[in-house]
Amino acid sequence: MKDNNMLTERLLSLIERIEPLIPQTASLVDFEQYAAFRWVPEQKWRPAHLIPIEQFAEVQFTELIGVDEKAAIIRQNTEQFLHQLPANNVLLTGSRGTGKSSLIKATLTEFARSGLKMVEIDRDALTDLTQLITLLSQSSHRFIIFCDDLSFESDDSSYKSLKALLDGSLMNPPDNILFYATSNRRHLLPEYMSDNQSAKMDTKGEIHLGEAIEEKISLSERFGIWLTFYSFSQKEYLDVIQNWIAILDGSIEFTQEIEQEALQFALLRGSRSGRVAMQFAKSYVGAYQLKHLNKE
Repeated sequence: MKDNNMLTERLLSLIERIEPLIPQTASLVDFEQYAAFRWVPEQKWRPAHLIPIEQFAEVQFTELIGVDEKAAIIRQNTEQFLHQLPANNVLLTGSRGTGKSSLIKATLTEFARSGLKMVEIDRDALTDLTQLITLLSQSSHRFIIFCDDLSFESDDSSYKSLKALLDGSLMNPPDNILFYATSNRRHLLPEYMSDNQSAKMDTKGEIHLGEAIEEKISLSERFGIWLTFYSFSQKEYLDVIQNWIAILDGSIEFTQEIEQEALQFALLRGSRSGRVAMQFAKSYVGAYQLKHLNKE
């Protein structure tokens, strides 16, 4: 009897250790408690599953400078979606560090209290989209599937599953799911000079694009809203820095000396972008505060 009790205790202890490692099934995912989730692809003995993001990266729309029109478009589209009105999938393209991902984070930050749920999925896991959509469609919540830095190589056929799910499949996408993506590529696929060689002009002077170009354009066209981001001008870059410094430490006066340091920082980084502006602001404010802390 004693040996049986010891064996039972050891088995219970083993179960307690293993249980946290077992991924939650769809029915156990707590959509009520959390607003953000991440899709984890299948790994060895662990099936693909959702995990909650307990503290997602919060960004306020007021922190984003120079993207007011784009912010207004994505906010309205998301609000329509939450009110169960017609809404579009969104593609944000353009230069790196110009605020594409931040705009998505700000969308979740603003609308999470209104019931919006967001699921992040890696580009390499897009082959799981059908499985993920099936899971989410069983919930009464409204979800935005978010894929950051979406792009495909020329020999990558996984984009076809995304194209079919966005539009062009017999399957009708669930009303409670939208797809938001960011990309540095306008058409998501690499474009080559050779693609243009198949373009033809008919007798009336009309240009007909080749199949390669048509295939690449057809994917991005399945997004109902296209927002394009461009590199910052010097003034926009400095405006973003001034805004970030005011957010991080309102006691710091934005001087010409700071402007010169900021421009030199951008020159060394080879870019004037929102990301570089934020990095400079954090570096400057941190050094400023540390200097005054050491004086105390």
